[in-house]
Amino acid sequence: MAQAVDASKNLPSDPRNREVVFPAKRDPQVGNLETPINSSPFTKWFINNLPAYRQGITPFRRGLEIGMAHGYWLFGPFAKLGPLRNTVNANLAGLLSTIGLVVILSAALSLYANSNPPQPVASVTVPNTPDAFQSKEGWSNFGSAFLIGAIGGAVTAYFLTTNLAFIQGFFG
Repeated sequence: MAQAVDASKNLPSDPRNREVVFPAKRDPQVGNLETPINSSPFTKWFINNLPAYRQGITPFRRGLEIGMAHGYWLFGPFAKLGPLRNTVNANLAGLLSTIGLVVILSAALSLYANSNPPQPVASVTVPNTPDAFQSKEGWSNFGSAFLIGAIGGAVTAYFLTTNLAFIQGFFG
């Protein structure tokens, strides 16, 4: 096996000898690389359809979508892995802990919005950066919507977890 690999090192027709990593836009001075991972069509499609990079939506909607997802998934570790996990009030403690963390994260977003953040940079994966993050107002709208969405997501997770027996009985 080793002899076959050694013999293929000097064969330009061997597919293992093709270059797979290139400078971005074939310009080595850009300082970014195109790899099979970050420049594949699936990766570009997936990243560009996330709420942070999707074209045509407002900063408020971006913050709301991202906040709902984070509030929903942050509830679980607090409720099911926290110190009160085996008590009657585990879900309530998880909800309050999630809301506390979301308030801290929203304060951090507010501080970042007021720190004159740098403009987004286009990359191989995201060639068209959204204009929502190019102003202080866009970041502020994003942060306030993140707070609303995350609290809503946490309350939804709390409601579903608390009423799980009822929901299971309702659907069979």
